[in-house]
Amino acid sequence: MQKRNYIIGHKNPDTDSICSAVALAYLKNQTEEGKFVAKRAGQINEETEYVLKYFKAHTPGYLPNVGTQVKDMEVRHLPGMSKEISVKEAWEFMQENNAITLPLTDEENNLEGIISMSDITNNMMRHNPTSLSKAKTPFKHIAETLDGEILVGNENSVFCKGKVLIGAFNPSLVKKYIEPGDLVILGDRPEDHLNAVDMQASCMVIGMGVPVSEAIQSYARDKGTVIITTPHDSFAVARLIEQSIPVRALMVSENLITFNMDDFTDKIKTVMGKTRIRNFPIVDKYGKYVGTVSRRNFLNIEKKKVILVDHNELSQAVDNIEQAEIMEIVDHHRIGTIETKYPITFRNQPVGCTATIVRQMYYEKGVEVPKDIAGLLCAAIVSDTLLFRSPTCTPLDQMTAKEMADTAGIDIEKFATDMFKSGSNLSEKTTEEIFYQDFKKFIAGDVVFGVGQISSMATDELQLIKKRLEPHLKYECGKHGVQMVFFMLTNILDESTELICYGEGTADVIRNAFGLNIEDSACVLQGIVSRKKQLIPAMMNVLQAEQ
Repeated sequence: MQKRNYIIGHKNPDTDSICSAVALAYLKNQTEEGKFVAKRAGQINEETEYVLKYFKAHTPGYLPNVGTQVKDMEVRHLPGMSKEISVKEAWEFMQENNAITLPLTDEENNLEGIISMSDITNNMMRHNPTSLSKAKTPFKHIAETLDGEILVGNENSVFCKGKVLIGAFNPSLVKKYIEPGDLVILGDRPEDHLNAVDMQASCMVIGMGVPVSEAIQSYARDKGTVIITTPHDSFAVARLIEQSIPVRALMVSENLITFNMDDFTDKIKTVMGKTRIRNFPIVDKYGKYVGTVSRRNFLNIEKKKVILVDHNELSQAVDNIEQAEIMEIVDHHRIGTIETKYPITFRNQPVGCTATIVRQMYYEKGVEVPKDIAGLLCAAIVSDTLLFRSPTCTPLDQMTAKEMADTAGIDIEKFATDMFKSGSNLSEKTTEEIFYQDFKKFIAGDVVFGVGQISSMATDELQLIKKRLEPHLKYECGKHGVQMVFFMLTNILDESTELICYGEGTADVIRNAFGLNIEDSACVLQGIVSRKKQLIPAMMNVLQAEQ
């Protein structure tokens, strides 16, 4: 099975991050070994949903966390055994497989319990003459454990009453100790055999392969006494017979510590550290037993392989990115805070959209862009450059978008209008969903601030959104360590942004960055439509100068 390589954008995915991930995954699968899968780190917005449906593209699966999971560990696929097997069978199986813990499962592979070597040895150190009957041990188990055979009686019947004793003394003395239902270990004296049946013993075990007369067998059959013969002597029988107990009598079945294949290793490592158990059962999402893991399996754990697109900021990356192996980054933003353990391919170009870079990669690899992929790349460029109105837009972006539009067979102006309209239709969304639709967190020294953005061609719609968002900014400020919150309401046609904000120091930042005063928690930034190239750099310069 090929190991997957995940291609994923930032936590609040926009059209560029989704479409670039899909297009890059297609290219990689055509040109490189392995399996490359596009994923998303958050919920897609209406604009992106419109684009994917328009070009009949599959929505990337949700991958909110790339931390290592149990399924990334070397799970030991030790077969589960029935709880009805004998202790001897369990011990021999564990010895053969070098296992110290044995999972016990039913016929449908549901986990019923576990038994460890320490459970077995602890039981063997205790003397309890009634342990076999309390465990309702099948006579078949007893015969098999003693390498013997059942001469008289039903092999499926069960020893369920009485104690185990050795009838090695004078018959008159033995009679004082035998009670109905007992199991008696005997030698070669026929009178002992007869006494055992007379005393209503449920079973007698005859050692050293001693023959039992037909008369005694017939009498035992009439009285319901099971006769087992074994080649072992009385000492060996007494030592071995305890091993015939079904493991269900010793297994642990309550408060079991189990892990799921999807559990994250940082969680299970903490749980493992709080117990002396060495091997832990693993179950799948249906609760079926899969195998076991132990602490030593952390040594060879395989990290998830990830390619990042449209970002290189730690604060914007999928959760637990530090636990993954970053293989490559394709981006068009400023160089951020993500660090890698080894050198990687880091492609960062000053263009308006990651999709423009991905199109170049197709050209370099000599791969023709399919019609649906071309549509996705065009949509991404149109979205990120606001139909070429953003100052981040380069001639290469514009040329690439028009080329991809021709390949996809779409009218780029009409498509852009419909796409932006679908993206700004927020009437059915909650205020929180609107806020986080395109929200990114940034760090400047000791200051953490967040900037969201909504773009629309309709002024009235932007004003309705403003009324909903203004009281919400206060609620969002302070969450996740964010000290200042800004939100861009960008009018695509007017090429302007109304910026609303909340948090101590926001007015000073805007005044120093743009020479404008904040009134009623808002100001209008004429000619500013790009968060990446116009707003963030100016704010960063101010905040970093204050450090």
